[in-house]
Amino acid sequence: MTFSGPLAPGRTGLTDLDGTRLESCASSGAEGDPAPCPPPPTRGFLRRRADRGSPRAAPPDPPCPTAEPPDRPTARQGGHPVDAERRTYHHGSLAVQRRLGVEGEAAHIGRSIGGGIRPVAAAFLELQPHLVLAAADAEGRMWASLLTGRPGFARATGPHSVSVRGGPPAGDPLAGALATGPVPAAALALDPRTRRRMRMGGSVRPSARGLLLETERVFSNCPKYIQQRLPLPAAPGAGDAAPAVPLHRTGEELDGDQSAFLRAADTFFIATGTSDGVDVSHRGGNPGFLRVASPTGLSWPDYPGNAMFLTLGNLERDPRAGILALDWSTGATLQLTGTARTAYAPGGARTVHFTVERTVHTEAASPVRWTAPRYSPANPALPQDAPPGPGAD
Repeated sequence: MTFSGPLAPGRTGLTDLDGTRLESCASSGAEGDPAPCPPPPTRGFLRRRADRGSPRAAPPDPPCPTAEPPDRPTARQGGHPVDAERRTYHHGSLAVQRRLGVEGEAAHIGRSIGGGIRPVAAAFLELQPHLVLAAADAEGRMWASLLTGRPGFARATGPHSVSVRGGPPAGDPLAGALATGPVPAAALALDPRTRRRMRMGGSVRPSARGLLLETERVFSNCPKYIQQRLPLPAAPGAGDAAPAVPLHRTGEELDGDQSAFLRAADTFFIATGTSDGVDVSHRGGNPGFLRVASPTGLSWPDYPGNAMFLTLGNLERDPRAGILALDWSTGATLQLTGTARTAYAPGGARTVHFTVERTVHTEAASPVRWTAPRYSPANPALPQDAPPGPGAD
């Protein structure tokens, strides 16, 4: 399988997905309108810029969008307004926000969470060759899986629905649960070219096309900690070859190669969930930010973000978690499931500790190959990034 068209290098610079700083489109398909969302336009809809070189760090990030969507309705319960903060966040996230003193900021940013898919977000989604899907398997273990296809394989069919052609490959830990749905689920579309991401939460069930995601929460995040990459051209004749059958290797702890791969990772995805729903989020940093303490123990610093604390809030209530790491140069994936807990230090610093219970290593899970990264300028420096001192070799 090869990809072309929307994946051509140079289509970078997508602006915010909630409509901020974006050229407007036709009103049909807007949030609350039952009309299907339009297909991605080819000209004049999204502002783009050509990539100009590949320095180590990407350009500075724009400010995070915090504006409230103008058409967000006011919820009411029993004739009285429902507190917007409690409607947006469950008590786990609220507890973390209070602990760190960011309740006001979180309440303001939480107003950007909507239930519908705006046309600009639908256009963004149709350009993606990857979708990260999070759910629990039949035994309740949390996993994050990588779904792939030609751009357009995932597309909005309405303001609250996303149709996905195909599904996880045979042998994926979520294949069984997704085949019998509906199940609570979340999805994340991340574009390394533009350093933009779109998060969706709701439920997923089988459909004639593959899977149908019905959304209850839709929002975008800042480009913070996302490394910029561009897709590499496919080898001549690669599109004529039959898709390779993914080779899965399972275990209960990390082997040496897997540990080394995680230590070198600059990106991974984490799935969490409670009885209120499932979430999947991105984590990024300079290589080495994900630490491997043992064959069953990982940890990483929880860098400052949007103050929502959806992931840490879920872990406050339910320790189940899943991790997905992608080898961008080979298409291999490493999926882990287990439990996670957050350790808090004075001053608000946080470290997440993850205990591995199951592993699934899949070769060539994705047919797309990507360039080496341009690291996000937001990535904190690590000790190994510091220049050598006087007299060092």
